[in-house]
Amino acid sequence: MFDRMPTSVAKGFSYDEAFGRNIGWVTAAEQQTLRVKRVAIAGLGGVGGLHALALARLGVGRMHLADFDTFDLANFNRQVGASVSTLGRPKIDVLSEMLRDINPEIELRQFRDGVYSENLDAFLTGVDVFVDGLDFFAFDARERTFAACHAAGVPAITAAPLGMGVALLNFLPQGMSFEEYFRIEGVSEAEKCVRFLLGLSPAMLQRGYLVDPSHVDFARARGPSTGMACHLCAGVAATEALKFLLRRGPVDGAPVGLQFDAYRRRFKRTWRPWGNRNPLQRVAIAIARRQLATMGLRSA
Repeated sequence: MFDRMPTSVAKGFSYDEAFGRNIGWVTAAEQQTLRVKRVAIAGLGGVGGLHALALARLGVGRMHLADFDTFDLANFNRQVGASVSTLGRPKIDVLSEMLRDINPEIELRQFRDGVYSENLDAFLTGVDVFVDGLDFFAFDARERTFAACHAAGVPAITAAPLGMGVALLNFLPQGMSFEEYFRIEGVSEAEKCVRFLLGLSPAMLQRGYLVDPSHVDFARARGPSTGMACHLCAGVAATEALKFLLRRGPVDGAPVGLQFDAYRRRFKRTWRPWGNRNPLQRVAIAIARRQLATMGLRSA
């Protein structure tokens, strides 16, 4: 069931006026198309909340939101809904309020227990595109969700905040699947971390400016983050979503990806045929394992 703001609260709101400044980059007809499109976002933390807001300001009128977490102080450096006034509040409630403040007409379907096997069919029903906002370490939920997208024919976008930049991968219904690319099924959690990281960013543009490696702890599912990276992710993911929703512009799927690092002012288009089975990737993964050991990072 969809949840909308009461009509009395939305009085005086005009969709056409609110999102009219998009016209020019999209046509008036395309804006009306976005009004009835449905996007699913799992995870409303670092990138997920910003994804939702960027898409709402684009005028996307229907969303499925999934998150089970609450805001705490550790979220303040990067999560758009995190503030003193929202401490301890469910992220899904805070972001839903923010979305309705942008578009009182927006239709929201909330999945308050996150995404799991039993609710994925409902989460993806009628969805035009899925945008990944899950925590880096949420491998089980991510594997299940991307597999369900592939089976349901729903394109899936992941824009990962790495360092002070973004790494993008799209998974197309007719293309390479998430598992075919990353190959993380059945391996240890530490190995999943390495394969996921190297799969996201074969160029590893962020590698050169990590000044304190002691704050990377795969064993405890912890790592450093920046708000700048999350904002970059939202812009990139929303742009890719626009292309999917309006069916215009070039869209590449895995094994093609891209990475932009604002700190190093570098952009790299990556291509890894066979994903992590690619010989170059296998070498890079082996080197990453050794570097973890050399740096003393906990990975097991």
